[in-house]
Amino acid sequence: MIWDDDKRTIVHLDLDTFFVSVERLKNSSLNGRPVMIGGLSDRSVVASCSYETRKFGVHSGMPMKLARRLCSQAIVIRGDMESYSNFSRMVSEVIREKAPLYEKASIDEHYLDITGMDRFFGSLKWTKELRESITEHTGLPISFGLSVNKTVSKIATNEAKPNGLLEVQRTQVPWFLAPLSIRKIPMLGQKSYQLLRSMGVTTIKVLREIPPEMVERVLGKNGVMIWKKANGIDHAPVAPYSERKSMSTERTFEQDTIDVLMLKQKLITMVEKLAFQLREQQKLTGCITVKIRYSNFDTHTRQMQIAYTAFDHILLKEATDMFDKLYNRRMLIRLIGVRFSHLVQGSQQLNMFEDSQEMVSLYQAMDKVRMRFGQKYLRRAVGV
Repeated sequence: MIWDDDKRTIVHLDLDTFFVSVERLKNSSLNGRPVMIGGLSDRSVVASCSYETRKFGVHSGMPMKLARRLCSQAIVIRGDMESYSNFSRMVSEVIREKAPLYEKASIDEHYLDITGMDRFFGSLKWTKELRESITEHTGLPISFGLSVNKTVSKIATNEAKPNGLLEVQRTQVPWFLAPLSIRKIPMLGQKSYQLLRSMGVTTIKVLREIPPEMVERVLGKNGVMIWKKANGIDHAPVAPYSERKSMSTERTFEQDTIDVLMLKQKLITMVEKLAFQLREQQKLTGCITVKIRYSNFDTHTRQMQIAYTAFDHILLKEATDMFDKLYNRRMLIRLIGVRFSHLVQGSQQLNMFEDSQEMVSLYQAMDKVRMRFGQKYLRRAVGV
């Protein structure tokens, strides 16, 4: 077996059943009871569920109709993305004040690189104190894994749940990973899992004993990456998180204009384009900025923190409302632009608490057309 001699110290923090935990903070009568978060109709999906529902076979992403059938006694709550976003930011703020280097991987996950911390405080002791501080400030339960890289730390966190902690030291990595199911490997999709299972590969120990070339032939280009993870190899750095991380676009007009209808059409087109890029990259934005520049080069911007999202119909409303408040001088405009920032990884289903499954399917169908034929072939009529 090959194992990577990684000398880093990486922490993975994961808020336990995050949406459910937030709802329990708001309503303590939910403590200890089976809870599912999602849309209230049978056509919606389960966005999150408590541990009490999981023994009935309920899991995130499951159709709500099936989940209700499996656990009829569960309390179903329509999700509140604005509230979850606010708590997520509270957690990030505590981490930002204390951690030397952190990455906000998703709305409820963070990676920290605390390499060298053991020389001053002790890595495990420092991380325990950080966890206690997060719980003290937010009231939320949180689990963490501490090890040599992102992959092993994330697997350790999942083994520590609920509301637990686990340190896997460098020399412990091989035997820690060996007996675990291959399902525990991050980024191993369902198809790859089923394919390996059909070959009799059920544990990480068995997978890492297969030559990497054979794994690549079976799983394709991602096969070597999966094999490396099974061997505890992951060189991915903790990317410094900055709320300035963004994507943006702007349009300078050949002739200055005061045509409000045309300006809004251009703004809608830009928002639609950026929202598609968010979903394509499986990202969410937590902040939107609209920018205008008048003919005299006087530039004004308006920025707003929003509930994490990647959907046109939410972002368009915010952007057009901000434009209406921003454009108040009725002067000729030279440039208009929009920027999405505070980006995190995330599933677009997070925002579908109030929408039907048809809305999810509609976005998936539209994005499929755009990825195949290009963005310009499918646009909202209001932006044309």
